[in-house]
Amino acid sequence: YSNAVYDGDPVLTFNDAFNEMKADALKDGISIWISSGFRSYKTQKNLFERYCKNDVVSNVEMYSARPGHSEHQTGLAIDVNSASSSAYETTYKKVGEWLEKNCHRYGFIIRYPKGKENITGYIYEPWHIRYVGKDYAKKIKESGLCLEEYLGIDSKYAY
Repeated sequence: YSNAVYDGDPVLTFNDAFNEMKADALKDGISIWISSGFRSYKTQKNLFERYCKNDVVSNVEMYSARPGHSEHQTGLAIDVNSASSSAYETTYKKVGEWLEKNCHRYGFIIRYPKGKENITGYIYEPWHIRYVGKDYAKKIKESGLCLEEYLGIDSKYAY
């Protein structure tokens, strides 16, 4: 992990931040949970290969990371309630709206925001949040930038 991106201990702070966010969301009538957290290389490899059996690789790469490139492998990214666009358009719409409005207050960012697909390389995922710490989450949210823009990095795979 880059010390330039995270304030505090990412593991301990992540858990505390998520639990605080979960409790506050519930006060607003929103129930959130982690539907997918840390993934090993093997798990990500199996997931990516399963998607590739039903879709072309170039499409899969817009909604699933190659093994070794998934933020889930860092332990700092989670999917909240579901990992499905259709579920967020219906069942979890209010969850996605709540996360968009509030997750930065707890140190998380919507990692693949709407309108930034050509920069992040991934489809809009209102359910996928990444812990960056409260200070950075606030700065990133206020900037209107996605993480790549904020850090001045490229999302392309390096071969």
